[in-house]
Amino acid sequence: MASRPETLSVPKKPPAAVEENLPEPIGQRRPTQERYRLQVDRQTKSSHATFEAAEKLGLAIKKKHPIVQIAVYDAVESTNTIVDVKD
Repeated sequence: MASRPETLSVPKKPPAAVEENLPEPIGQRRPTQERYRLQVDRQTKSSHATFEAAEKLGLAIKKKHPIVQIAVYDAVESTNTIVDVKD
């Protein structure tokens, strides 16, 4: 019966200082969230610094797709405001 071959040693990792200089992969960090978040059918799609910016985008979506529910969520006050097209 043949003897087992010797196991290979695992190469050592480079020092941590070298890893710190590498750029962070795109898409690995959570995007920064602004105060007002635009929600389409209870799913957050974008965040905005002002209520007016979120509402303007919400109205544009609502005009194209009148069936979906559009809301602007205020993260500071924890309130939802439903966006509706005014005829």
